[in-house]
Amino acid sequence: MTLEELLEGVVLPIDKPRQWTSFQAVGKVRAVIRNHYGIKKFKIGHAGTLDPLATGLLLVCVGKATKRIDELQSGEKVYSGTMVLGATTPCFDLERPIDHYYPFAHITPQLISDTLPQFTGNIQQVPPMFSAVKINGQRAYRYARQGNTSDESVSAVDTPLPTPKEVHVAQFEITDFRPGDPDRQVTDAELEATASVPTELHHLYNNPLGVVPDHLPQLDFRIRCGKGTYIRSIARDLGLALDSGAFLASLRREQIGNYTISQAIAPDQVEQFLLQ
Repeated sequence: MTLEELLEGVVLPIDKPRQWTSFQAVGKVRAVIRNHYGIKKFKIGHAGTLDPLATGLLLVCVGKATKRIDELQSGEKVYSGTMVLGATTPCFDLERPIDHYYPFAHITPQLISDTLPQFTGNIQQVPPMFSAVKINGQRAYRYARQGNTSDESVSAVDTPLPTPKEVHVAQFEITDFRPGDPDRQVTDAELEATASVPTELHHLYNNPLGVVPDHLPQLDFRIRCGKGTYIRSIARDLGLALDSGAFLASLRREQIGNYTISQAIAPDQVEQFLLQ
């Protein structure tokens, strides 16, 4: 690919690794392009943030393709992953340890099936505090992580909450359900281990804190949804609807509009792609 072709506009479908931020993935592509073509300034961005502990399709737009970011972000998305029932975490995924356990013996495949229609169509959703949504002009995750940052601009007083918004879920399918063991008691040592949070988090994503106790039920899912849908919030709300708790254990984005994960390349394959 010539430099002229690149700057005319290219969309790179990247398979983002787990523990990478979307910003890191864009940075990797930027560095490869700078090194390969010997240029310093050019337009680059991504069409839709993917959580650090999630994997899958991230569209990185280069050159004039950055003008398509809004269009690409509006495309329908497909996710697959695993939710854990009977417990919650403060961030609704594994970035933080479990903070509460809940009864789950009453949860059956039939109850889950009867509950799912609440989560399709146009639904109201409160974004997670650990997210890039803005509150009073500031990213929500800055408020959420204020106890683990030295940034004095983040106040710990009167932390606001994200505003509920309407999102569209076209399909919510359970592909597998593992019931867990409701008779197993959580030990005091397990409670202490899952409830503790280190005082220093020198890198939040290279050291994921959460674990999934093997006695908790898990369900695998596939969700097709519109722009702005937080799958972690769906996990939280499903737990509430089941009179229990839930959090997201894994997430993979498989599709954005007409782009699919089968077209994606790993970050270390970007230079090879440019040589084509």
